[in-house]
Amino acid sequence: MNNLIVFPIEVNGKELNFILDSGVGATILFNINTKDSLQLNNVKKIKLKGLGSEEAIDAILSKNNRFSFKNIVSQNQNLYVVFDDSFDLSSKLGLTIHGIIGYEILKDFVIKINYNLKKVTFYKPESYNYKKCKKCETFNLELYKLKPYINIGAKLDPLTNEITPVKLLIDSGGSDAMWLFENTHPNIVVPKKFFIDFLGEGLSGTIHGKRAFIKGLVLGKFELRNPTVSFPDSISIANALQFKSRNGSIGASILKRFIVIFDYKNEIITLRKGTSFKEPFRYNMSGIELAYNGKLLVKEQDYSNIVLSNKEEGVMKSSVVLNYNYKYTFKPTYKIFKLREGSPAYRAGLQENDIVIKINGKYTYNLKLEEIVEKFYQKENKKIKLVIERNGKDYEYQFELENMLK
Repeated sequence: MNNLIVFPIEVNGKELNFILDSGVGATILFNINTKDSLQLNNVKKIKLKGLGSEEAIDAILSKNNRFSFKNIVSQNQNLYVVFDDSFDLSSKLGLTIHGIIGYEILKDFVIKINYNLKKVTFYKPESYNYKKCKKCETFNLELYKLKPYINIGAKLDPLTNEITPVKLLIDSGGSDAMWLFENTHPNIVVPKKFFIDFLGEGLSGTIHGKRAFIKGLVLGKFELRNPTVSFPDSISIANALQFKSRNGSIGASILKRFIVIFDYKNEIITLRKGTSFKEPFRYNMSGIELAYNGKLLVKEQDYSNIVLSNKEEGVMKSSVVLNYNYKYTFKPTYKIFKLREGSPAYRAGLQENDIVIKINGKYTYNLKLEEIVEKFYQKENKKIKLVIERNGKDYEYQFELENMLK
């Protein structure tokens, strides 16, 4: 979902779903409830500060925990537990996410990620052999506070091919292509064409900023043309700016275009073009951010016990009789949790907290969240028809996707 890597890890014997997030040094749990029955060892209360415009939040530090993943076992692991309900990735992604893990697993293995095959392979560093690869490019990593940074180039001036050197955090847990921080380099300025957008949620609240395109991103011999870039507001990234030489980050929308090999032991990362390398960069042109909104009991025809009959008293008939029953099934519902002001959906009259019942004639409860969101990234002028529920009544809306960066 959103090009993010989700996999199960057992924590003290309890299986939980984690996002592989190279942008975090600490392992963080944030969706634990009573039914998870997780045992935490050696705990103490602390404060955590992350991206977002709000204050530090209450958390628990737990030490000496046991992590296991298939035949991989790691003892004495530290983790942080956040109980703030507002930081809820599960509803945004449409599947249960219990936490994020980065350095604690990346430091012990060479990890190869093939986004197209949705495959992650773990290798022991001492036994991993690098093959000669003329189509690959290897970069040095700088590990600062347990997070990986890469030095690459950005084409920021639309009228020239000047390459500006930038130091970027490699953030596999961020679904955007690229963030750049204003005022960290004289050439890093917001392009003339931009719009204000919701960029995501951090530990310390909502992140807003400006969204635009730049001319290109240069990674050695690879060049990505016209990537989307976000310029987060300075309040939201105050914590990130503590690393003075950092200019921004690259996220999963960049990484998914490569086969990626992380090697923390040797402090290098290797990239090879993937099959989606030349895919155009897109963004959500609807202005709608959807979230999971609980389950709905839906009445459906049950075809599992259908009886087909084309015979009556030994005589063949031309008709077929279907005998079926009904069944009731819990299905997912989705709501608009953010709506970009001035966007096509906003101008059409949609509102935050509207429950989306249908999209382009299809009931949303038969679709995954990812399948719905993908429709907002289609080509410009694509028509979107929605049936929504608001205050117990159904309403129909229609709008066209609009490229606000032309």
